[in-house]
Amino acid sequence: MITKKDVEHVAKLARLELSEEEKEMFTHQLGDVLSHVEMMNEVDTTGVEPMNHPIDFYNVTREDKKIYENTKEELMENAPDIEGDFFRVPKIN
Repeated sequence: MITKKDVEHVAKLARLELSEEEKEMFTHQLGDVLSHVEMMNEVDTTGVEPMNHPIDFYNVTREDKKIYENTKEELMENAPDIEGDFFRVPKIN
């Protein structure tokens, strides 16, 4: 059973300021959530495999295929500034 004192404690830990109305509301809401969790704890799960996702999910990928390979010269043509075999970029402070 959640009490108003519990809600005040959690709010203090979270550095939240709650009005009296909010404290009452959250006391009821948290109590409802915990009662639902208690109901789920009563379900017999013997023999049920744990899972990380409710749907079987397989990563579908395609094989990488080289369509066109740019030459170094073609790539360097697009550079605004080059120095030897390298792109020249502004200094970052």
